Amino acid sequence: MAFEQAEIKVQREQEYGKLQAALEETFRPEKVEQFLKQLDRKGVRIRDFDAVLKKEVLQGSGDGSLDALSLYSALPVSDQALMREFYLSKLETVDTALRHKFKKVYQYY
Repeated sequence: MAFEQAEIKVQREQEYGKLQAALEETFRPEKVEQFLKQLDRKGVRIRDFDAVLKKEVLQGSGDGSLDALSLYSALPVSDQALMREFYLSKLETVDTALRHKFKKVYQYY
């Protein structure tokens, strides 16, 4: 029998949706390099999601109203865990050439 992850329902759908949309926007192929440059400039490792939120480098829909840390903080623990998992899956979709270019950002330690 193969492993099957249990599905966890999102409780705060509005906040979760806004944050998820910001992550989708940030990891678009034409925008991800700018995101990686900001992380590199600020000395943030890409897998440190809390630091990414605190440094305010996520992109919103363009209206400047995204406060990712507040949205994330408003989520219950189960939604936060889902969001971290979503974020970690998105960072692994970045093109290999960019990951090599920003290897310092992608390093574990």
